[in-house]
Amino acid sequence: MRQTVQTLQAKKEQGEKITMLTCYDYSMAKLMDAAGLDMLLVGDSLGNVILGYEDTISVTMEDMIHHTSAVARGTKDAFVVADMPFMSYQTSVYDAVVNAGRLMKEGRASAVKLEGGKVVCPQIQAIVQASVPVVAHLGMTPQSVNTFGGFKVQGKTIDAARKLLEDALAVEEAGAFAVVLECVPEKLAAYISSQLRIPTIGIGAGAGCDGQVLVYQDMLGMFSDYCPKFVKKFANIGAFMQDAFRSYCNEVKTGQFPEKEHTYQISNEVMQKLQQEGEQQ
Repeated sequence: MRQTVQTLQAKKEQGEKITMLTCYDYSMAKLMDAAGLDMLLVGDSLGNVILGYEDTISVTMEDMIHHTSAVARGTKDAFVVADMPFMSYQTSVYDAVVNAGRLMKEGRASAVKLEGGKVVCPQIQAIVQASVPVVAHLGMTPQSVNTFGGFKVQGKTIDAARKLLEDALAVEEAGAFAVVLECVPEKLAAYISSQLRIPTIGIGAGAGCDGQVLVYQDMLGMFSDYCPKFVKKFANIGAFMQDAFRSYCNEVKTGQFPEKEHTYQISNEVMQKLQQEGEQQ
């Protein structure tokens, strides 16, 4: 059954955990959809794990639309959320609505996600009024990495914790139907989750959130540039893939691949005729 804003809200109310992973292409979307993931996030983390940038700042609207449309084509049931990239919504409410609309129309997303609390509430409200569902993102917001001075846990002081709670309540009031909490202390994230009517999706925020999200390359051991503390590797697919690539290289170089079973045949008569024609020329 296709997940919707309503079915995800029902999971929160019934105490059922929500599952979410990042996804950036059609083939992976089909696998995740078949596995039963509730939500797929086309994150601007593609800047790191797909495009090789040091951060998410350089990701464009065109990047997001390209990858979101590929993921959307690979899903039947999962709810697809597309990140709004840096400077696609901060500049004005008008820009935010236009770019959210592009992710829905051209990217075929189910919803959009944007970073920030009270400061982006006017954008959230306007996007929701334009009939586009919105996921908010609080805590360690990667687009603000230069302001934070690096990837750091957020909300550890009383002032910071109070601000996180106020921002969470504000984005809910503005119309967000869910909020991602990233790199937030476990007890604080659990408390915020208990104070909100809408679902919280944690990444490095503990088990008290209503759901969890990870970058799939991290949880499969496919990305080796760095590994956050909150990542659990559910499989070491990266090493498995490297072994397969090495085997392929070896078999090609030694002539083991392709074998007869991997090739197409032609009749001897056709080849003889072709060779005779060549000799006559």
